[in-house]
Amino acid sequence: MFFKTLFNGAKQTTVNTSPSQSSKRLRIARKGALLVALLPFIAVTSSYADSLPNFSALIEQEGDAVVKISVVTESSQTALNGIPGVNPEDLPELFRRFYEQLPQNPGNAPRQGAGFGSGFIISEDGYVITNAHVVNDAVDIRVGLEDQREFEATLIGSDKASDIALLKLDAKNLPTVQIGDSDSLKVGEWVLAIGSPFGFEHTATQGIVSALSRSLPSDTYVPFIQTDVAVNPGNSGGPLFNTDGKVIGVNSQIYSRSGGYQGLSFAIPINVAMSIADQLKEKGYATRGWLGVMIQNVDQALAKSFGLDKPGGALVSMVTEGSPAMRAQLQPGDVILEFNGQGVANQSTLPPLVGAVPPGTTVDLIVMRDGKRKTIEVTIDALDADTQARAAIPAEPAEADKLGAVVKNVPEERLAELGIDNGVVITELDPSGAAAEAGLLNGDVIVALNRKPIESTKELDSLLEDLPTGTPVPVLVQRQQSPLFLALTINEQG
Repeated sequence: MFFKTLFNGAKQTTVNTSPSQSSKRLRIARKGALLVALLPFIAVTSSYADSLPNFSALIEQEGDAVVKISVVTESSQTALNGIPGVNPEDLPELFRRFYEQLPQNPGNAPRQGAGFGSGFIISEDGYVITNAHVVNDAVDIRVGLEDQREFEATLIGSDKASDIALLKLDAKNLPTVQIGDSDSLKVGEWVLAIGSPFGFEHTATQGIVSALSRSLPSDTYVPFIQTDVAVNPGNSGGPLFNTDGKVIGVNSQIYSRSGGYQGLSFAIPINVAMSIADQLKEKGYATRGWLGVMIQNVDQALAKSFGLDKPGGALVSMVTEGSPAMRAQLQPGDVILEFNGQGVANQSTLPPLVGAVPPGTTVDLIVMRDGKRKTIEVTIDALDADTQARAAIPAEPAEADKLGAVVKNVPEERLAELGIDNGVVITELDPSGAAAEAGLLNGDVIVALNRKPIESTKELDSLLEDLPTGTPVPVLVQRQQSPLFLALTINEQG
């Protein structure tokens, strides 16, 4: 109403006023117009500011259930990147678990060290969740509360594969956190971490969920929550809260070139952590499902060669002898699209789904085989932690002109070492040939072409003669310790 009156008044008085009065009123009108133009920006800015989370109440209500964990270890670990007590062999490249240890004496000789991390209380009678790497090799574990009380803790169980450990305090009526549902988490949600980075107890940092179901090189069975929350050495095992004040993750790792926070941190989903904690409480160890396949991603060329409309799923490159997959008659070249009613988007999606299934459970798989969808029933076994990968390969020549490679037959004893029944090994490659363009390398053993096994160099030549030109076909190779599918296209020139 104010702006409407202002503009109407300026209009009615334009004729019967002096130039100075008219100029003054024009300036007022322009200012009014500018204010009107700014209103949407002011409203949006105010609305955005009002929507920013205030975590003070959450910290006050939930912070007393977050604990500092101090340990004494017997270790031969040495310092890494200025963070003492970290064993380089335990760290995948560029990933740093941020548990800080403070060694008492230098060198590689066995020594007693001190270290600390974080955790949180999940029951009034003293059960505490933390990271397994916080308490590994610990000979003494102490848990400190916000009210300065300290308790000696008993290690109930530790699961290295998920990096979850369960501790027990001899206490009652302890403060506890609220447990949330990590499956309902969405990218962009605000989250808060509380822990003891570098020993600074009950430090709170905030950020957003950057991505979900991240697969990290060292933790195949955990679909990590990625955030930009600042976490550092000492935050390990601490809780990640949502804005409702419920724990939805356990801080575990960071991605770093320096050993410190660089904007990428990873948390174990609380649903995974609680499932493991329940098993540790019940029997002291955790079990997870095992299917018994080696898998890889499906790119555009492979998708076309396997009759898929688009890339997706997990491509089976090997089936382990005696495994649930072999009993269910899964085959190399099958593309797993669904597991137990859940979609398999890519290679990294499948292992957490399999691992979450209790051994002995029968589930349905939907696979693409020979261009057709097929449902396969499989009973999941327990994962054997000692399962080892196949041995590496070497190499021996016949020319495969269409392939652009020189190949040799592989001796029986070498095939046995590799755990394969047949194949020919590449000893030379034409850089401009079809094999090189498909991504094959010297030393690769060609096991199958277009889903037909290769028993000899002569058989490979025969199969190559029958291949259509310009159309990608799958080729299965054994490379180093792993089988691998590639898409091979024979060009017109042969």
